Amino acid sequence: MDAFRPFETLPASDGSRLTPTCLVVEDDPTMRHLVTNYLEDHDIRTVSASRREEVPGILARDEPDLVVLDLRLGQEEGLDLLREIRARSDVPVIITTGHRRNEIDRVVGLELGADDYLTKPFGLRELLARIKAVLRRREVGRASNRRDAEKGRWRFGPWQVDRRLRRLTNSTGQPITLTKGEYALLIAFLDAPGRPLSREYLLQATRVHEDVFDRSIDVQVLRLRRKLETDARAPSIIRTERGVGYVFTLPVEQL
Repeated sequence: MDAFRPFETLPASDGSRLTPTCLVVEDDPTMRHLVTNYLEDHDIRTVSASRREEVPGILARDEPDLVVLDLRLGQEEGLDLLREIRARSDVPVIITTGHRRNEIDRVVGLELGADDYLTKPFGLRELLARIKAVLRRREVGRASNRRDAEKGRWRFGPWQVDRRLRRLTNSTGQPITLTKGEYALLIAFLDAPGRPLSREYLLQATRVHEDVFDRSIDVQVLRLRRKLETDARAPSIIRTERGVGYVFTLPVEQL
């Protein structure tokens, strides 16, 4: 029996059933047809594009639930297209890269906001599994955002976080800009103050889905320290717990 059953449809507010829509951006027609046909066979509606300029119109018209983007699109336009997508939408993006040695593109793609990646050649069953996982995380994230909207404001030291507005302010009320990953990391710490959190846990909490580059969470921590600590080289708020991960040391109060 196939281990991957057709994608579970989601109930709409009017009682009908909705299936997710995936945009496949791939300039290789053979690969594009293989992927779109396979996803359609597993109950995922697909739309496709072979050129960068086609994507904005599709995003506006079809409002896909997820994008599968080939970073080697055309004359290496994939990263630029990823930037454009992120500037206008928070739609989940799975990036694909051409070969295993091309690590820089993968890392840059993840830092630009991609949710997952696959290296060519990849199996279609694995792609389907990654799509399902990303869509599940998106639903969990939406549920978490709804809960955040009910939780209001939190205070730690001289800082406050308004979880309705997803905004961090300092002691004078000045807003501090956080990236999506930095905000998710901060919330993970605020939800477990004083508790050692492993890198694996923090990777999942921030949706940095990359096992090989597990030190990417260290980069996120460093960036957050620079915005919270008096001296990021001698941190006292986010403390390294050797052999475990990190500990958020300040008490957290709900306002």
